[in-house]
Amino acid sequence: MPVAPRLSLNPRRAVAVGLVGVAAGVALVWGMSRLASTGDVAVRLGDDTFEAGDPTEMSRVIATDGPILYADAAGGRRDIWLQHLGADPNAGWHAFDAHRPGAGRECTLRWQPNAAVFTDPCDDTVVEAHGEGLPGYEVRIEDGALIVDLNAVGN
Repeated sequence: MPVAPRLSLNPRRAVAVGLVGVAAGVALVWGMSRLASTGDVAVRLGDDTFEAGDPTEMSRVIATDGPILYADAAGGRRDIWLQHLGADPNAGWHAFDAHRPGAGRECTLRWQPNAAVFTDPCDDTVVEAHGEGLPGYEVRIEDGALIVDLNAVGN
């Protein structure tokens, strides 16, 4: 009956492969830190804009269910509300921070549909439906899509 050949592990070879791997890792970390220290590296963890959907459909959803909260998927502080005010789906768009300046994520503004305002759950401060007083972002329509630009000041 045939027996599978036995692979023998050469300890010197295993140590050499391990040392080469460690050296490559150290060189990679060192090289990245040198490159980052020159200021020539721009860290981009996400897009500066995002497509929020079809303006007509989104305005219908907001009219029925209220403004839409977009939570920062990276766990950061860039949670925003998307709001539509008025009857024209091509106008009346607002995007703004979901927290008042200096407030933590536990203080995410809550939509109050009966009063048509937001309230801060931490201190009951009222914020108008268009987010007045909050950092806002530009909302535009391009090629039939609603675009929120997180770098452009809007509101």
